[in-house]
Amino acid sequence: MATTQEVLAAMLARDSFTEWLGITIDEHRDGYCRLHYTIRPEMLNGFGIAHGGILFSAADSAFAFACNADGQLTVALDVTISFVKTATAGDVLSVEAREVHKGNKTGFYDITISNQHGDLIALFKGTGYRTGRNIVGE
Repeated sequence: MATTQEVLAAMLARDSFTEWLGITIDEHRDGYCRLHYTIRPEMLNGFGIAHGGILFSAADSAFAFACNADGQLTVALDVTISFVKTATAGDVLSVEAREVHKGNKTGFYDITISNQHGDLIALFKGTGYRTGRNIVGE
């Protein structure tokens, strides 16, 4: 079985959207991922705040990295996000995904997004489905 770092490298090699977001992975292990990125002007909506889809996308990336870390291809069954506070250009957002439960076929994850001041920006919850396929070596 592949190591978590091999799995992460394989995922990042095929993930140009995460690269476009400017995401840096700070910590990655089985069931956990912490990353950060900076809100750029092109990520703002018409109100001058971070577009909700940008926040969602970064949380979805952390979710994917956490639930796939063991090397078994896991896909989202459902996700929800609650926006708590706005973010603006220049804000550095930290996203932390934690595994709450991992079963044979499903896993549950809590993901938080915070700014550089530690303010909570959004809460994201996800349910993943474990396909039984390997990410590395297929």
